[in-house]
Amino acid sequence: MKNPRMLSSIKLSAPAKVNLFLEVTGKRPDGYHELATLFAKIELADTIYIRKAKKPGVSLKIINKSGCKLSAGQDNLVSRAVVAVIAAYKIKEGVSITLTKRIPIGAGLGGGSSDAGAALRGMCALFNLTETPWKDAKIRKIARGLGADVPVFLYKEGFLLGRGIGDRLTPLRVRGPLPYMTLVYPGEPVSTAEVYRRLVLPPRRGVLTNLRSLSKLKLLLEGGGSLSDWKNLLFNRLEEAVLPYHKTVRLSRVELVTWGAQAAMMSGSGSCVFALSESRSRARQLAGLVKGEGRNVFATCFTRGSCYADKRDTHPPDA
Repeated sequence: MKNPRMLSSIKLSAPAKVNLFLEVTGKRPDGYHELATLFAKIELADTIYIRKAKKPGVSLKIINKSGCKLSAGQDNLVSRAVVAVIAAYKIKEGVSITLTKRIPIGAGLGGGSSDAGAALRGMCALFNLTETPWKDAKIRKIARGLGADVPVFLYKEGFLLGRGIGDRLTPLRVRGPLPYMTLVYPGEPVSTAEVYRRLVLPPRRGVLTNLRSLSKLKLLLEGGGSLSDWKNLLFNRLEEAVLPYHKTVRLSRVELVTWGAQAAMMSGSGSCVFALSESRSRARQLAGLVKGEGRNVFATCFTRGSCYADKRDTHPPDA
């Protein structure tokens, strides 16, 4: 059911994600790789403010708190997402966007994809298009066209299994205690395209073994298992195509392990690495221990349930 009240503006949260599991199961004729992955959204987030404008067209302003170079041009995924919705639904009004950027780019955290997903959700709410964008065929098509990870951020759930190129998604209802996280951006991005070019596809037997581990991880999370129950099931195939080639990523991971992280792994195609701890105080302690020149370090945690705090008819963010 559509919301009969027309909005003039909306502020949306665009959370980062990590991959608790990532196996590459094959390569498609179109060049994309088939994946089996577990996405988990976290509290580190960008913020997007969207309002209707009197003049046609799309304007984007970026408040950059990420420490990375960003473009506010038409190639930005947020602009592309909004332009695509305007074209698909023949919207006559203009749109003004302010993006407050905190998530590092080229980090394996899905920041650009999350921003695009938030922009799609915001346009759906602002122009009364659909209350369930993750189910809407037209919105899902736009999301897939923007990037393989964008559909993840149409969903309100914090944990999702991904198959195909990561766009065939199944939300999980995670129970029990969730660990806290120390997240390290080592100061340099990693090119996803280069990672996949370097990757050697694993033997089928190894893939099948790992898929059984993913099934166990899913069951333990849904059953309320603690970190000690499932930490040894974490896996990222892409580490073998990144760690030997990026010293800063490798050293960040080594340091987390050296300082006693219960579990440590790279997220997605890198460059961020993360460690999991059973207490917030330990996650903060680790963050202090691995701080270094050129690094961005965050003590954060997972989201669960509805992970978006969207605020309607709100005031613009402060610069």
